[in-house]
Amino acid sequence: MNDKRSITILFLGDIIGKPGRAIVKRYLHEASAKPDLVIANVENAAHGFGVTREHLVELKEAGVHVFTGGNHTFDRKEIFDFIESEKNFVRPANYPPGTPGQGTCLIEVAGIKVAILNLMGRVFMEPLLSPFLVADEQIARLKQDTSLIIVDVHAEATAEKVALGWYLDGRVSAVLGTHTHIQTADERILPGHTAYITDVGCCGPYNGVIGMDQESVFRRLIKQLPSRLEVAKGPAMLNGVLLKLDSVSGFAMSIERVRFLE
Repeated sequence: MNDKRSITILFLGDIIGKPGRAIVKRYLHEASAKPDLVIANVENAAHGFGVTREHLVELKEAGVHVFTGGNHTFDRKEIFDFIESEKNFVRPANYPPGTPGQGTCLIEVAGIKVAILNLMGRVFMEPLLSPFLVADEQIARLKQDTSLIIVDVHAEATAEKVALGWYLDGRVSAVLGTHTHIQTADERILPGHTAYITDVGCCGPYNGVIGMDQESVFRRLIKQLPSRLEVAKGPAMLNGVLLKLDSVSGFAMSIERVRFLE
């Protein structure tokens, strides 16, 4: 039985296309201290939209253990070929019953069980089931196996993410926001010992518009014309958070922003 009191978890924000995958591989290879568990949001890993089996294999070999999704999870039809068999790949749990895939997973690291729950916000996004009520159901179930629960809240509105943080405080180890691709500077430990940040940021092009090529975005925003969004070129950045959790109580001991530039 493992008697280690704490566990370190690196959570990486939305990986965007080839530049994002490349910088994740570089960072994990060069990191002097290896976290016990690496979780990454991969809904943009396939050229900005969705993810393929090949990309999951690539990131697994780089050292990522668990993959989370969001509103782009089902953008590529090949997802249906492997989403059921990839037990460490989770899509938002508040999709309707019967949606392929799973909204949670349980992984054991050095004898310590960690649960991951993926939720999607509803403000300015798809009208899914309530992330608050689905969280209640899923957390009650996950608590039967572990006190360590990491929640990826993939949402547009900061208020919705903040509300979920407070709502889940004391019941989960961390509530980590994704989707908006811009790392926020509000990381903290809430009074109930839950780590929180509104958005962990993204892993992708540094000079793009949230990862996308500037000109393709200008065409949409300035000329109001249809434009195919392309992943930007140039140097990349990596954004995430490093968590230290008490492996017995599940309480967050620290949360630290991670930022790495090429």
